[in-house]
Amino acid sequence: MTKNSAAVAEQHQGLISISDGIATVEIAPAAGGALASYRWRQNGSVVDWLRPADPAAIGRRDAGAMACFPLVPYSNRIRGGRFAFAGRTVELPTNSDDPHYEHGHGWRRSWTVVRHEASSTVLSYRHAADSWPWSYEARQAISLIDGGLAIALSLRNLSDTPMPAGFGLHPYFPSTPWTHVQARVSGMWETDAEILPTIHIPPPPGANPTTGFDVSETDFDTVFTGWSRRARISWPEHGRQLDIEAEAPLDFLVLYTPPGEPFFCAEPVSNITDAFNRRADTGIETGCIVLAPGHMRSASVRFTPSREI
Repeated sequence: MTKNSAAVAEQHQGLISISDGIATVEIAPAAGGALASYRWRQNGSVVDWLRPADPAAIGRRDAGAMACFPLVPYSNRIRGGRFAFAGRTVELPTNSDDPHYEHGHGWRRSWTVVRHEASSTVLSYRHAADSWPWSYEARQAISLIDGGLAIALSLRNLSDTPMPAGFGLHPYFPSTPWTHVQARVSGMWETDAEILPTIHIPPPPGANPTTGFDVSETDFDTVFTGWSRRARISWPEHGRQLDIEAEAPLDFLVLYTPPGEPFFCAEPVSNITDAFNRRADTGIETGCIVLAPGHMRSASVRFTPSREI
């Protein structure tokens, strides 16, 4: 396929791409501002560092089947999609398939391309107050340098009253029988049948940053606390690894390792699950951010691959 025909195909699929000569990232602005792929092409070989979206997922604009999508204005679930804040009760549009209005708005809506250059792009999503009674703007600055991927995510309150908030990224990684994860954490949340937090407990032995754990031997849908904002994923049978480095306030790590699936998730996020409903709980660090009118919080996540371990 020629360069021009590839560009036409991308436009037809609703994709834009960036490249630095080592890595290429495809982005689907209309599919929740999600990344459709992040791959290296070298010496005739292809390495997908994130789970690539298939054409059907791209066609139906399914952010949940993409490589990575943004989490705004909070991460994970809100119990029953309902919480109280500053004397106001907020009720989000839940249904039987989504009873806790998981991951907020960003992954459900189309994003606007603000700037698009060869190796970087900026996307924006503006939310007008509705059942979520605050207006806000979220931005993603996505860039490549020396084959590494950086995503800077920001959230600004455009309303005239304080807004509770959180944000993060939801990347999907290829899972193989030997995929290994290392991350320094100090605790984790046990959950109920609806994956909502119940008790904060010490982490499992596999959370030791020296030994880590094999993804194929775990079944996590878990928020880990006390995260050092560093993690390493390795695929030893392929001789490669990927380092993740996040900035504050992305102080929590969500691991989702569904048994038997060819993917898993390691999500740098700023808040625990159901953070808005747990703000008043004594002794609990929820990560809930309160954005004053006009104020913004931002953080970057860097993904640094290597083919030598």
